[in-house]
Amino acid sequence: MRRLADTYVAAYFERHPDEATLDGVAGASHDRLPDDSPPALARWQEREDAWLADLRAIDPGRLGDGLEAVAYGVMRDALEGAVATRLCRPELWNVGHTGNGAVAVIMALTALQPVGTEAARRQTLTRWRAIPGYLATAEGNQRAGLRLGFSAPQSNVRITVSQLDSLLATLLERSPLFDPARRDTTPWFRLELARLLTVAVLPALQGYRDFLARDYLPRARRAIGVSANPDGAACYRGSIRATTGLALSPDSVHRLGRATVARLEAEMRVIARRSFRTRDVGRLLERLRNDHAFTFRSREAMLGAARGAVQRAKAGMSGWFGRLPQADVVVEPYPAFRERESVAEWHPPAEDGSRPGIYFLSTYDPDHKSRADLEALTFHETIPGHHLQGVIALERGPAIPAIARYFWSPGFGEGWAEYAEQLADEMGLYSSDTARLGALADITLSAALLVVDTGINAFGWTRERGIAYIREHTRVPRLRAEVPVDRYPIWPAQGLAYALGRLEIRRLRAAAERALGPRFDVKEFHDRVLENGAVPLPILRESIERWIAAAR
Repeated sequence: MRRLADTYVAAYFERHPDEATLDGVAGASHDRLPDDSPPALARWQEREDAWLADLRAIDPGRLGDGLEAVAYGVMRDALEGAVATRLCRPELWNVGHTGNGAVAVIMALTALQPVGTEAARRQTLTRWRAIPGYLATAEGNQRAGLRLGFSAPQSNVRITVSQLDSLLATLLERSPLFDPARRDTTPWFRLELARLLTVAVLPALQGYRDFLARDYLPRARRAIGVSANPDGAACYRGSIRATTGLALSPDSVHRLGRATVARLEAEMRVIARRSFRTRDVGRLLERLRNDHAFTFRSREAMLGAARGAVQRAKAGMSGWFGRLPQADVVVEPYPAFRERESVAEWHPPAEDGSRPGIYFLSTYDPDHKSRADLEALTFHETIPGHHLQGVIALERGPAIPAIARYFWSPGFGEGWAEYAEQLADEMGLYSSDTARLGALADITLSAALLVVDTGINAFGWTRERGIAYIREHTRVPRLRAEVPVDRYPIWPAQGLAYALGRLEIRRLRAAAERALGPRFDVKEFHDRVLENGAVPLPILRESIERWIAAAR
């Protein structure tokens, strides 16, 4: 089992070299982009089938409940999820501005591409030289998709075209694509990267932009849900399975979402009455998000508030966790070409310590960014959320299998970050009831995604209906509501991970508290939850239930 899992992890990062860079994998080569050509994809799927057959030949009962059992569960979940979503054919239609779209993959690498040594500089140039071929493969796949009836929604294509227009209009010295040279002042490297961008990369991006605007957009689908593609309903069911590890129907998730939103709205009314002397949560949230007394004056003010929240969280960790992350996390603004369509994201530190974790924050239009929203978002992405969870897994080293350090189940990963927003309140990290109300509103937004993701991808909701539902229940600015509504048509079921994972972790904690009574130790519970990385939710459930039984 150990050999099988390690072979799979090595092959996975060989197949996805961009993810090896983004995840900071020690010893990885950073000179290639994924090969998404049809022959390469077919070869990879043959290997997946063979690995899955090998796994099914292993009796998991003989593995006990140690590291091999964790490796088995993570690997089987990853492979079965990949098989379940094959009929989605994402390579034929993902023109995404996020996720695994070609432009998103390239641009995610710009700030994290290693430099600083001769080898790293040459690997950067080799990878950048591969960009035109990578875009040509994407264009070929997408032309084939149009012939077969697969396409991205027109709204997503327009976003990608707009991003490319912004990128292509940026001066070379300020371009995100030139970022490796700004972080490495070696003269010959700067000159060669500038030449390469001018003669090859930027013309290739211009050609891909023209293809999307001229040939693709008129034939892209108007319906935004994945159900409009061939086998779309089955694709969505498979995506739910791959994202959450759970066999759930879209209808059951939709109904759970509506019920969860109603419960959270009741909690917000309690804070509204206590601190703001009103029962009208909607009007209060509108005030917090539109009254300039509660918004930011500048981009620098946003970054300063986020950095202050991170410092409070660092100081409070030790009372709630036995294991603590050693790698630091820094707060940085998104580059200009991405900031309008983004909210925030975290990138892990390099395993060799060469870079810290990075929390990217959109500081676009700070006058319309509420202070009520920022702290929960920061705790979600950093501490006690993604950074704490991800770095603890990474720094566990040989104590957990490599596959559990690097692989990340969205149901657990996003669920933990949502749980962390509530935990931050227990830790006393929120600066005011305004921020506390903002945290509840953010969790309500995640619960609303259960309704909106299923509404879009299973029940034919339009873009405007999704935006309206989010705004009705959270009063976020329209721009904030547009971000998830534009994400989940090209990343189906990812929006379900947040609330479903949070609800499961909360349920497991409540079960432990009931079973152990005064012997319940929240630090030990958290260490148990985090000890094996972001495992699929069924594996987490089994682990915590075994811990409860042993403790009793």
